[in-house]
Amino acid sequence: MLRCINLLENPHQGQILVAGEELKLKAARNGDHIAADNRQINRLRSQIGFVFQNFNLWPHMSVLDNIIEAPRRVLGQSKAEAIEVAEELLAKVGIADKRHAYPAQLSGGQQQRAAIARTLAMQPKVILFDEPTSALDPEMVQEVLGVIRALAEEGRTMLLVTHEMNFARQVSTEVVFLHQGMVEEQGTPQQVFENPLSARCKQFMSSHR
Repeated sequence: MLRCINLLENPHQGQILVAGEELKLKAARNGDHIAADNRQINRLRSQIGFVFQNFNLWPHMSVLDNIIEAPRRVLGQSKAEAIEVAEELLAKVGIADKRHAYPAQLSGGQQQRAAIARTLAMQPKVILFDEPTSALDPEMVQEVLGVIRALAEEGRTMLLVTHEMNFARQVSTEVVFLHQGMVEEQGTPQQVFENPLSARCKQFMSSHR
């Protein structure tokens, strides 16, 4: 579902709205819905941050270069401006001392925090998190969740796919429970976690208490 929001995968039906703006779609021959306006989708993609399970940092670039690449190419920032922002973000996510390191020299938790900093550098309207802790060793999970929690406290708009149930309950304003590719339950954290209507959601929540 996350990958459909910025058309990394093509949906078959429905609407996509980003900050109140509807993404223009048209039907392709195979039944997929694809972008009807390339300028619009490129603009919206620049406003949608995506943090992947496996970090997707460029391995041949330092952490700093990973972060400044898109702001310079897409936002037109000068190198000095991009570096200033990047260093602030690296300090924010707690890895300022790793600015010249390469991804292979970092732990999984550090790589994911670098990926979050890279996303923030683009000043996105919304950030998509695709199971950001699933590839991490258990002891590294909390350091990444701490960064995401801090972003939530700033009031940022985020869509987070996760199996970290306690964390989702604490930081979310709305919860969507998916089962077999369909929305099975949707509501406030209190409603979905404490009083779900769906039998499948009830079963899932009872097994994760």
